[in-house]
Amino acid sequence: MATNTTRQGSALLTVLWLTAALAAIGVAVAHNVRGETERAATNVEDVKAVFLARAAIDRALLYRQWGGDYFKPFTIAYDFDFPSGQVHIDMIPESARLSLNSATPQELLRLLIALGEPEDRATETATAIIDWRTPVTRERPGLFDGYYLSRVPSFLPGHTSFRENEEMLLVRGITSDLYYGTSLDGSRAGLRDCLSASSMGGMLDVNFSRPEAMVAIGIPQTDAQAIVIRRNARPFVDYRDLAAMQQALGPVGGRLGMSMPSMLTFRATARVRLPDGKLSDLRRTVGALVKYFAAGNALRKQPGPQIVRWFDRG
Repeated sequence: MATNTTRQGSALLTVLWLTAALAAIGVAVAHNVRGETERAATNVEDVKAVFLARAAIDRALLYRQWGGDYFKPFTIAYDFDFPSGQVHIDMIPESARLSLNSATPQELLRLLIALGEPEDRATETATAIIDWRTPVTRERPGLFDGYYLSRVPSFLPGHTSFRENEEMLLVRGITSDLYYGTSLDGSRAGLRDCLSASSMGGMLDVNFSRPEAMVAIGIPQTDAQAIVIRRNARPFVDYRDLAAMQQALGPVGGRLGMSMPSMLTFRATARVRLPDGKLSDLRRTVGALVKYFAAGNALRKQPGPQIVRWFDRG
């Protein structure tokens, strides 16, 4: 009798253990399914946001073409409200950025310090940028080639002009944070906002340049901030106002000017609208480099905008 009771107890204990194990497996599977479902939903939102941002860039291009009530000179941003979401677009002329290929070492150093880099690190990074774009000779070997060869995967710098802005991400000392800054609200600029391989250098557009870029050419930070406040309230449209400002700044004021830019970066940040009407927390930024061709241009291009390239991450 005791033996039968023991056997029954062992069987019951085995069943309980199996039940507990199956329950644990069920909980784990349910957790994984829920995680995969949320991940899939996030991926769907991401794809929707990409197409929404691209559509907003297309609309902004049309608005600039149509002019009139759709586009006012010196407009620097658009906010679009679509049924499927909201998009904020910043339009950044290449003339608002320093030339990545001709900026002086001192300008690069001042820019990096203005972006928050410590002076010693800024000095090394500025030197690395100059080294990247400078040809190697027997008298002047590459300063950081050993560093690049030690990377995984290893590579050698081009030692020629930068062709794309993203090449800066390969330069010693340049991190993603330093390059991109804060793309969501624009509160902190990155190198991509102040330097461009497509910029011709020389003059900076007073209506569009970031204060950090103005500091880089030698304008005091307080004056750069005052210019931003002034143009936000009332853009510079009269050359007499520009001349007065240039005179107040001294010789460095001659580096600022006004223009109707022919080459711009459109940077669109999109948020998808959820079924409940609220906006998703996910933000997706897409960019496009756009060249505007005038009628009768030397390249015989059709007048109007032409997208030179898209940026998956604006």
